[in-house]
Amino acid sequence: MADDLSFSRAGAEHLPRFEQIRAAAFAPVFASFRAILGDELYELVQARDDAAQPALLASMLQPDSGWEVYAAQRAAIVVGFVSVRLDPTTKVGEIGLNAVDPDHAGHGIGTAMYDFALARMREAGMRAATVGTGGDPSHAPARRAYAKVGFDAAIPSVWMSRIL
Repeated sequence: MADDLSFSRAGAEHLPRFEQIRAAAFAPVFASFRAILGDELYELVQARDDAAQPALLASMLQPDSGWEVYAAQRAAIVVGFVSVRLDPTTKVGEIGLNAVDPDHAGHGIGTAMYDFALARMREAGMRAATVGTGGDPSHAPARRAYAKVGFDAAIPSVWMSRIL
């Protein structure tokens, strides 16, 4: 399973592989958003955010971004990535943008990445951890993986939109 994974701090040199993973992992999410909203509303209210995700990922890999990004590797192949933000003032850590290569999904890699991120937070003296995810069906695997590592307190949210 995932016990043969290793983690290393990532830099800009990881961006091409991370972008491949991100694009493949988020394609069904963006398709779900489009299906839920319909084409017209999706283009008006969601498409820009989805299209901006590659730039967000690139910015997180910059040394002064405030994010630590880690590559998950199996047999020297990058199979996923996870970003972590540590706030020394509030003592709250955050799991940010992360993804597992869909060709490697279902083998505990996401759970291992989140365990790693939580261990990094504990090491840095954080007292709580947060993560945000979607409530739509395409995010169900992420919600299950977060629950597996102990995220058990949630504030439900609904984001609504309409054509004028």
